[in-house]
Amino acid sequence: MEFYKTFNIIFKSKMQLIFLLVSVYLMQISSASKAEFVTCGTILKLVNTDLKVRLHSHDVKYGSGSGQQSVTAVDVSDDNNSHWLVKPTMGETCKRGAPIKCNTNIRLQHISTKKNLHSHYFSSPLSGNQEVSCYGDDDGEGDSGDNWTVVCNNDYWRRDTPVKLKHVDTAAYLAGSGRTFGRPISGQGEIVGVSSQYGTYTDWQAKEGLFIHPGDLLPHQNAVHTEL
Repeated sequence: MEFYKTFNIIFKSKMQLIFLLVSVYLMQISSASKAEFVTCGTILKLVNTDLKVRLHSHDVKYGSGSGQQSVTAVDVSDDNNSHWLVKPTMGETCKRGAPIKCNTNIRLQHISTKKNLHSHYFSSPLSGNQEVSCYGDDDGEGDSGDNWTVVCNNDYWRRDTPVKLKHVDTAAYLAGSGRTFGRPISGQGEIVGVSSQYGTYTDWQAKEGLFIHPGDLLPHQNAVHTEL
């Protein structure tokens, strides 16, 4: 009888400990989900808020224009080829976890192929707008055509607010055209550069990813680490 009493006490204690650990873990997840900013080193997916598609790339080259790696849009959320790394422009540095200020120049490196989101004065294959491609060597180094300005009205790039991405060299804005490709990338949307930020399909919002958060907190901000 004493054995069963002792066993029950130990069992209840262990269950209480497990419940406590799970509760703490869930609280951390809840806290992480409230992280406010996109930061240097963040890996994310970008959703076009009008078309409801994610910025995407893959090792498929354009059959016209530059012949560089194509950039498209997909409507599925679980495609690993839609992950992009937020990093500084070539030759610059940024502190890992530092929030990206509005009107800062950045590069977006495609995780799977290591090439950077890029644009230049080539025509896009479907709509005849400005072509958007991926470019760079195996180390992710390209040229000034990889630089984009984060255009937003806050102090920093917020996760809950759409931004526009303006190409530094050509002043074009990253956009969807609303058109879709045939084979070999059937159903994927065309991504282009357009001349006006007020044109259609130019708003992008940070979604799923690994968010790296600052060690030094901004005013009003709570300590948050990472989120998958």
